[in-house]
Amino acid sequence: MGKVYLTGAGPGDLELLTLKALRLVREADVIVYDRLVNKEILKEAQAHCECIYVGKANKHHILPQDEINTLLYEKALKNDVVVRLKGGDSVVFGRGAEEALYLVSKGIDFEFIPGVTSAIAVPEMANIPITHRGKAVSFRVVTGYEAPEKGYAQLDWASFKQDETVIFLMGLHQLKNICTKLMEIGKSKDYPIAVISRGTLKDEKVIVSTLENIYEEAKDLPTPALIVVGEVVGVREALQGVK
Repeated sequence: MGKVYLTGAGPGDLELLTLKALRLVREADVIVYDRLVNKEILKEAQAHCECIYVGKANKHHILPQDEINTLLYEKALKNDVVVRLKGGDSVVFGRGAEEALYLVSKGIDFEFIPGVTSAIAVPEMANIPITHRGKAVSFRVVTGYEAPEKGYAQLDWASFKQDETVIFLMGLHQLKNICTKLMEIGKSKDYPIAVISRGTLKDEKVIVSTLENIYEEAKDLPTPALIVVGEVVGVREALQGVK
């Protein structure tokens, strides 16, 4: 019986993969990987390593989550090192904790291997610091996509009134709704917002706009895309001049 390593692969840029994650990829007997993982990482695996794609896109899952859980269990029974490779960090809206709980229930040893989360790295590499003195002293990371049966019932929109940076992950398909909700609680229609598509990669696209206009400007961007709301978005313009 082996061990499952729930491993963050970082936001996309190959050089943002941690050294520990790279070591485990090179030692793995099996790699179970998601859609947002940079496929170049798989080239570091051993020749005998079995690489299994279980990616999830909007409304389309190669394998349901319960089947992924079972797959990890079955592979751990027959292999020493199983790497569950997820984009970003596995416990930041990555369902890593669910997989860990399932493995524990089956008596399988596991370990979390932290990854560089896109929530911080993607805005930062696009010259948007998520905190900045005088503009934001706090930030929150919010899922832009909750379980369909819950809608947005779990989000306390009134609490978004304060001037902090809000990062929405997986929210492009909810962009119009997000902007509407923020304006309904009193945010100005001119409040700054940015959408970053395919962040940290060579084909990254960044659109900076306002709550009123961002939907029409960014709705056709390719995923994955991250949304940043807050006064820190304005810092990007000043920083662009140094490039």
